[in-house]
Amino acid sequence: MGLLSLFTKEIAIDLGTANTIIIHNDKIVVEEPSIIAINLITGKTEAVGKKAMMMHGKTHQYIRTIRPLRDGVIADFHSAEIMIKAFIRMINSKRVLFPPALKMVISIPSGITEVEERAVRDSAEQAGAKEVRLIHEPMAAAIGIGIDVLEPNGNMVIDIGGGTSEIAVIALGGIVNNKSIRIAGDDFNADIEEYMRKQHNINIGERTAERVKIEVGAATPDIENPPPDFAVHGRDMLTGIPKEIMVNYAEIAHALDKSIVKIETAVLNALEMTPPELSADIYRTGIYLAGGGALLRGLDKRLHLKTKLVVHIAEDPLKAVARGTAIALKNFDKFPFLIK
Repeated sequence: MGLLSLFTKEIAIDLGTANTIIIHNDKIVVEEPSIIAINLITGKTEAVGKKAMMMHGKTHQYIRTIRPLRDGVIADFHSAEIMIKAFIRMINSKRVLFPPALKMVISIPSGITEVEERAVRDSAEQAGAKEVRLIHEPMAAAIGIGIDVLEPNGNMVIDIGGGTSEIAVIALGGIVNNKSIRIAGDDFNADIEEYMRKQHNINIGERTAERVKIEVGAATPDIENPPPDFAVHGRDMLTGIPKEIMVNYAEIAHALDKSIVKIETAVLNALEMTPPELSADIYRTGIYLAGGGALLRGLDKRLHLKTKLVVHIAEDPLKAVARGTAIALKNFDKFPFLIK
């Protein structure tokens, strides 16, 4: 096994719309924004990950930043391939004469089509993978949270990422029913941008909206320990002059309401489709929240009021899917839900 590991490198990838996490040997070796910057004159890659994110919204006409994933799936095949290759190179600190064969498990949205699934697999193979398996994100999240997914018990997992919200009922190592909606973190950012334009006559960018969401984002105005007001900088739509305004969490809760209502509706639909015996299990175990959206203040409370069920937030929800994907990688041939 030791000799074999010299020629094979096993990596788990949470290929997210907003962030990509790669785990190798039980360690997070890459945690970067899913974005690249391309020089349009030379065609070369200027930056990947954090460096490219720093350029986002600030580029001139000869440099373009590209987010290869949209709504949880690959929207730009060529850029995705470049990005995955660059992230894999980050793992290899030393140059070797014969690079090891890559064995990968990659997490994908549960509502993905066969064509979109093929795009993920092809991108991984073009990046050097010799063997690729895929795992659905809610299943990976459940494993990462610590749920024994092979048991005959029903568990509901909600994974709110950057591009999709995945709601799944899991039992006996499979997804019994699931609801995948393309309402998630990116939509929250768009809601905040729209609210700033309409209510405050100020134009802000995607990065600023993300910052507002993190600093004062809330799912309900009724939260404990509210954050202090946050200063937002943007361009005044009337004068064109840069301007600062103060926003509070209650305003942002109002701005995000329409998107959160859609997530609530999807959760209720998933519960309606759940077989009675599994519903009884979910009543006892509650709902588990993972993904970056789980960090939105008051979301657990709001879902509890809507469903009357206990809502648990995963420990370190941002990395739950990546951790579950890494565990699945260790059990490459044992788990029945890994898509070959």
